[in-house]
Amino acid sequence: MAQKKVLGKGLGALLSDSNDTSQSMEIRTVTEGNPSSIADIPISQIEPNPFQPRMTFDEDALNELADSIMSLGLIQPLTLRQIDKDKYQIISGERRFRAAKLAHLEYVPAYIRKADDTGMLEMAIVENIQRENLDAIETAISFQRLIDECDLTQENMAIRVGKKRATITNYLRLLKLPAEVQKAVKIGKISVGHAKALLSLEDTDMQLALCEAVIKNDMSVRQLEDKVRKICENSSRESSDDNVKLPDHYYKVAEIVGKYFDNNISLKRSSKGHGTMTVRFRDDSQLECFLKAIEAKQL
Repeated sequence: MAQKKVLGKGLGALLSDSNDTSQSMEIRTVTEGNPSSIADIPISQIEPNPFQPRMTFDEDALNELADSIMSLGLIQPLTLRQIDKDKYQIISGERRFRAAKLAHLEYVPAYIRKADDTGMLEMAIVENIQRENLDAIETAISFQRLIDECDLTQENMAIRVGKKRATITNYLRLLKLPAEVQKAVKIGKISVGHAKALLSLEDTDMQLALCEAVIKNDMSVRQLEDKVRKICENSSRESSDDNVKLPDHYYKVAEIVGKYFDNNISLKRSSKGHGTMTVRFRDDSQLECFLKAIEAKQL
């Protein structure tokens, strides 16, 4: 048997007697009940975690980590579960695993743990939230998966990941934003602070419009918060005016104009007489018919 590379071995292996070649040639196994023991596992026998919450890996960062591993070895072991005689699955440490492959390691140090799929998912997500740089949306999705797939409450999650319950709630709220806004957060076009400000709005179209404005005009979080506050104040005033009884001629206008737009029309009036008329049309033909009626004075 060819002697395996020392490069990439765990700290325990590096401190062991380097003259004991028989020990260095065999794969060390973990003593049951001793989770601090490390085994050196052939990288060819390891497969990725199908429950991996991280969706993307920065290639430059992976290459930098690979360079570090080539120089110093893999200091932090992976955590694996054994699924067959010579087959292991990653519980946590997939980023290190990928970098180790780039560094052409033959063996990697690992803790071996017993876990069913649910337990594996929970451990993988918690481990990633605690140790990896997940973006805000990935973190939110991870929290949601802990709720949906592992039956964890927000209180239990707070204990598992060492965060306040309010922090977890704020992450979960990000998933209520439109997909376009979530993507903007994910790729760094807007910050989590911007996203939190947008959550104060219920109108999806308004959220999208302001998200685009933030990106286009490089708006700060404070500037966005000011805009959102004004919109909410105006909306509140309009809402209080909704109960004002409309004069009869308002309904006549709605009836006449509305017949050209499938009655897709709404009128609002304040107590002072200020108001708005909103008409929604299905396509260009509806608007053209309305225009022709005006020109022919058929209204």
